[in-house]
Amino acid sequence: MDNPNYKSGFVAIIGRPNVGKSTLLNYVVGQKVAIMSNVAQTTRNKIQGIYTSPEAQIVFIDTPGIHKPATKLGDFMEKSAMSALDEVDAVLFVVSATEKRGPGDNFIIERLKSVKQPIYLVVNKIDQVNPNDLPDIVAQYKDALPFNDVVPISALQGNNVNTLINELVTMLPTGPQYYPEDQVSDHPERFVIAEMIREKVFLMTRQEVPHSVAVDVTSVKREDEKHVHISANIVVERPGQKGIIIGKGGKMLKKIGTMARQDIERLLGDKVFLQLWVKVVPGWRDKSAMLKDYGYRNKDY
Repeated sequence: MDNPNYKSGFVAIIGRPNVGKSTLLNYVVGQKVAIMSNVAQTTRNKIQGIYTSPEAQIVFIDTPGIHKPATKLGDFMEKSAMSALDEVDAVLFVVSATEKRGPGDNFIIERLKSVKQPIYLVVNKIDQVNPNDLPDIVAQYKDALPFNDVVPISALQGNNVNTLINELVTMLPTGPQYYPEDQVSDHPERFVIAEMIREKVFLMTRQEVPHSVAVDVTSVKREDEKHVHISANIVVERPGQKGIIIGKGGKMLKKIGTMARQDIERLLGDKVFLQLWVKVVPGWRDKSAMLKDYGYRNKDY
């Protein structure tokens, strides 16, 4: 890399569940890296999306939606989100223009008070509100923290996202290109595949099967140059949830598999044969060993 003025750094995206953090990450990176769903708390690990241009590289850390933990999994997600803030050059605090500032936002604001890095207030979903209402929406947060800037965006439509990127690039220190320019995530394929399957489970079952779902990708085998064979277990806590995911005559599981396979084929650029099983593991969210098995690794467990 010949550019002596090349900028690089790490930026955390933080905010309540459902404010559009994953949508923003996916728009910036230009590929599907973080799963999107309107079910709260779908992002469980610090998924990194990597934005690379001739001038800069920004590594985004998409933190789990902050909430007050009720289970060991919840506790992991909380610690995961907060630890991300110690490792970055800047923080994007994402809020939704469609919702009033609430206890969840206040909880995050309290946490952010100890952060020394620059914090940007990103007001998302501006495409869903009247532009005249924007000053009042911003006013709810303006004095809560010493924000570097306030940037209203629509992550879905891309409005103002480039402005946000340009601001970040200006602020970042000069540094190396950490990842190859064609790499969009630092997560191994298996993790991203599991996330894509889990997204489809959320999408198809909605409220019936809440957060008691994990996906364990047991094998990814390349049959030949153009075909990949993938096996995965969808792990639930109760037999009733297993029945919902399988569906009448196996129809629901088939739908989930077809939709996930299409996303995975786009990710890998190959034909995929996907085999899914549904497995009942009672109380997996409160068992440390199982959390590790399903990819939730944390030095505290």
